[in-house]
Amino acid sequence: MAKYEKVELLSPAGELDSLKSAIAFGADAVYFADKNFGMRTASKNFSESDFEKGLEFARKNGVKAYITVNIVPSNEEIENLKNYFSFLNTSKANAVIISDIGIMELAKKYAPALDIHISTQAGVTNYYTAKKLYELGAKRVVLARELSIEDIALICEKTPANLEIECFVHGAMCMSFSGRCLLAQYLTGRDANHGDCPQACRWEYKIVEAKRDNMPIDLIEDQTGTTIMNAQDMCMIEHIDDLVNAGVKSLKIEGRAKSAYYTGAITNAYRVAIDSYYNNQPAPKWALEEVNNVSHRAYSTGFYYSGKMSEGRRTPPSQTYNTGYIRNYKLLGNVIEKPGGVQSNSKALIETRNYFQTGDTVEIIMPGKEPIKTKICEIIDKSNAAITVSNKPMEKVLLEFENAENTHFPIPTGSFIRKELSDSYPS
Repeated sequence: MAKYEKVELLSPAGELDSLKSAIAFGADAVYFADKNFGMRTASKNFSESDFEKGLEFARKNGVKAYITVNIVPSNEEIENLKNYFSFLNTSKANAVIISDIGIMELAKKYAPALDIHISTQAGVTNYYTAKKLYELGAKRVVLARELSIEDIALICEKTPANLEIECFVHGAMCMSFSGRCLLAQYLTGRDANHGDCPQACRWEYKIVEAKRDNMPIDLIEDQTGTTIMNAQDMCMIEHIDDLVNAGVKSLKIEGRAKSAYYTGAITNAYRVAIDSYYNNQPAPKWALEEVNNVSHRAYSTGFYYSGKMSEGRRTPPSQTYNTGYIRNYKLLGNVIEKPGGVQSNSKALIETRNYFQTGDTVEIIMPGKEPIKTKICEIIDKSNAAITVSNKPMEKVLLEFENAENTHFPIPTGSFIRKELSDSYPS
């Protein structure tokens, strides 16, 4: 039996646009960082101004904001962390996500207004540790990704009801335990534990014999070569029931380095799947398929169905032999607010991202709705002239679509326009 009435959907935000997209498409909470201690240098992260705007936007929309401070800290960072926690204490955020128990003490002292969430970086894999962290002041524990459903259920059963358990349900997985990795630092000098990972586990490798370093030997897994540490992405959208019944409080989507479109589309899919579960209905087919319509690696269910750790049956998720991503669609643009703030039934003002032209069949992605397939009838540029091709990114153009009588129109601000890829179409 689950501890909680309704599970939280927690979405990533690597920048302000992603935060707004997550909220528009149904996130209950968002997690993000400014440019200080947030474990993601690949994402843009938030400037001081955008950080305040993000917090205000979340508050305005009734969405919780969790701030990541989950680096593995060095001696030199302690004093700055004290000052940073003091700043966060006045920020009106809801919680801070940390990975180190010493830093946890600093958070309690310098940011007492914020709840403490223990990061997956802490590697919590048992109920005794989770309970002890609760006794030390943690409100929530984000479990290590190496646990099965049975492991998680036992942790939920044997920890206090007030301790919230959070688990990752979607996105990239690291080949190292709970994301702690020295591989990249050894090979490149970039510290993955401070958010600067070049994903060395995704590279292709060769064997070199000590006395023949000019004769590298290929490691062949299949005809494409080898990627011996390249984990599949996680996808648990079809298993919401198992996670809820195990007692999980929060379902977390990975992806602070991802685009606003990725964040919105994946959040939308999980929002619909979660709501369907609580309405005692199966998730609609389009929501289950939506996870395939963003850039992703091959999917697996991670360690969730690998058996209990105590039984020694740890079947890891499969690796993927393809180092690249699966891309079935490309983003044409996102719908922005028109002057006056009103979208007409058949038109939408968008900020462009990729090439498209009149006559193209496209899909419109709106919060909580099945994607609508339609055609572009007309493109109006910024000089109010009709054009047949849009091939410049970040321009504002007005699109008119067919099927204006569709009951899902008008198209709300924050929606996305995308096109299915084909070999003959410019990318």
